[in-house]
Amino acid sequence: MGKYRKPVQIVILLAVLIIGGYAIGTTLFAADETTVPKVGGTPPDFTLVDLNGNVHSLSDYEGKAVVINFWGTFCPPCVKEMPEFERQFAKWKDEGLEILAINLSEDTLTVNNFVRRFELNYPILRDVNRKTERSFGLKSYPTTFFVKPDGKIMEIRVGGMTEQDIDERVIQLLKD
Repeated sequence: MGKYRKPVQIVILLAVLIIGGYAIGTTLFAADETTVPKVGGTPPDFTLVDLNGNVHSLSDYEGKAVVINFWGTFCPPCVKEMPEFERQFAKWKDEGLEILAINLSEDTLTVNNFVRRFELNYPILRDVNRKTERSFGLKSYPTTFFVKPDGKIMEIRVGGMTEQDIDERVIQLLKD
């Protein structure tokens, strides 16, 4: 037994490290997974400032169909879909559609130049400390949340969308 003692101790030590690491990891990351918004759930409330210094809270839009789009000028699909969101906003705003575009902590000059270039008229909000991004559990950009007037998330779309994709979802949002 003496010659097997060291390998057995190593195997036991490795098993304890693996099991312990797994237990600690699932405990730490399980808390994040339970707070990430899901389809059918409600998005976390946030309060952010737009480019004109106006304060917007998600709770201000209670009872309305809301599209929450996380974007950045560094993201080619984001750049492509922002004017498409503008056209959808112009088309549906009188029907009650609200679009909140949350920029991912870029500097003011970059964001202002982008908004001017594409003549965007819906609220562009600034997530300067990325707190809102973290509360929504974002992993890639763009990510768009379609929130029905009852406050429930109808769909979460990761990746760029065409104007037709957006239009189809907005029609669904406004049905209820």
